[in-house]
Amino acid sequence: MNETIQGYGKEYSEESFWDKIKKFGKKAGVKVVYAALLLFYTLKDRDVPPWAKSVIIGALAYFIAPIDLIPDFIPVAGYTDDLGTLLAALGVVSSQIDDEIRGKARARLVAWFGESATLDLGEVEARLDSSTPPGK
Repeated sequence: MNETIQGYGKEYSEESFWDKIKKFGKKAGVKVVYAALLLFYTLKDRDVPPWAKSVIIGALAYFIAPIDLIPDFIPVAGYTDDLGTLLAALGVVSSQIDDEIRGKARARLVAWFGESATLDLGEVEARLDSSTPPGK
């Protein structure tokens, strides 16, 4: 799967990321958007090492790519592969995600979905909390 993710790297650009979020964010759902935002803001952090940025670019590119393992237009299941890819990337780079990045992602999420959106983030937060060492 890692080779597949890396192969999508050419699909990523900041513009294509925001286009995907704006067009399909509501359909993709809160968890997918939050995971994508966490990765996006982590990518923008200049202190994040290149290895982590390459993982993030691969995962975000997979999210953006029009061709998936499970096509996005399939109701309910369409974004499950995207979520799985984003969660896997979060698990790998979670040590690079600090409270400031979490705050930016949550603020953007609340602006789009409303305050109640934060109630549905347990799966994503669990991935971060179980992978992040103390002090980060």
